[in-house]
Amino acid sequence: MQPSSTWNPAVRHHETFGQVCRSYCQLTKPRIIPLLLIETAASMWVAAHGQVDPVILSVTLLTGTLAAASAQAINCIYDRDIDFDMERTRHRPIPSGRIQLRDALVFAVILACLAFGLQALVVNLLSATLEMVGLAVYVGVYTHWLKRSSPQNIVIGGAAGAIPPLAGWAAVTGELGWAAWLFFAIVFVWTPPHFWALAMVIQDDYAKVGVPMLPVIVGDEATAKQIWIYSLVLVPITLLMTIPLQATGVLYLAIALGLGWIFLKKAWLLLQTPEDRDVARSLFKYSILYMMALSAGMVLDSLPVTQTAIASVAGNVSALLETGLAWIA
Repeated sequence: MQPSSTWNPAVRHHETFGQVCRSYCQLTKPRIIPLLLIETAASMWVAAHGQVDPVILSVTLLTGTLAAASAQAINCIYDRDIDFDMERTRHRPIPSGRIQLRDALVFAVILACLAFGLQALVVNLLSATLEMVGLAVYVGVYTHWLKRSSPQNIVIGGAAGAIPPLAGWAAVTGELGWAAWLFFAIVFVWTPPHFWALAMVIQDDYAKVGVPMLPVIVGDEATAKQIWIYSLVLVPITLLMTIPLQATGVLYLAIALGLGWIFLKKAWLLLQTPEDRDVARSLFKYSILYMMALSAGMVLDSLPVTQTAIASVAGNVSALLETGLAWIA
């Protein structure tokens, strides 16, 4: 699908070094990156049973930031034409003319090289490779191949956002276990309802530039149904971390159940009122909180102090039950 107009902005020059830094920071879409890092950190804590090497953690989060920033910069290069046409993105560094294409590309390549080299040198080659795979999937599969050609773009391309947990797990263990792949599946299934809820809110922008996001192609009602279906799949998958994998404990299980119940309620409300963009916006915002809190629940559950406290409570409850049964007998 071709962009709606020709991109040809006027060149603008920065007046201070601070403005240059802000423009390059904006090029990386920094608001997107923290959630990826939270997923990575959660995976590392679970893999390390709550005792993560601080050096490995710090380096992996740093290189994850660099890899994600590189991917977003390349995305901005590729989408410069549609960003120029949409009011909400027109003021980004490239469409506004504050950063030139060559400079943006050099910046992205440097970030990617730093990410791979540092991660491979300090941590391990597998995790470094996975970070580059995530970058390649986001740029090649989602941005280049699917975004402008298929309403299922975010389903397949969303795998890029599910790779950080794999990289985090590999950074700690040097391999990929079942729990790592399950975390990948959780993020993979969470991505469509998360992104489609946003797409329902800003679908007019997508329609204007010819990007076939699902709400633009099939409408609000069909999109809400797809969100509901994915939500129904998502919540049970999150519980598998505890039953049967036992990678997490009862605290995470309780957190996942509570968060999942709210997610389903919001998805159900959207299914009943698919035309209400405020409801879609509410689901989108909650989906971010959901993934952050779910990841935080994994971390909290994995901590040795948490496991000790839960074991102590379980022991006391068991002793009380035994005492009660003995008294009855």
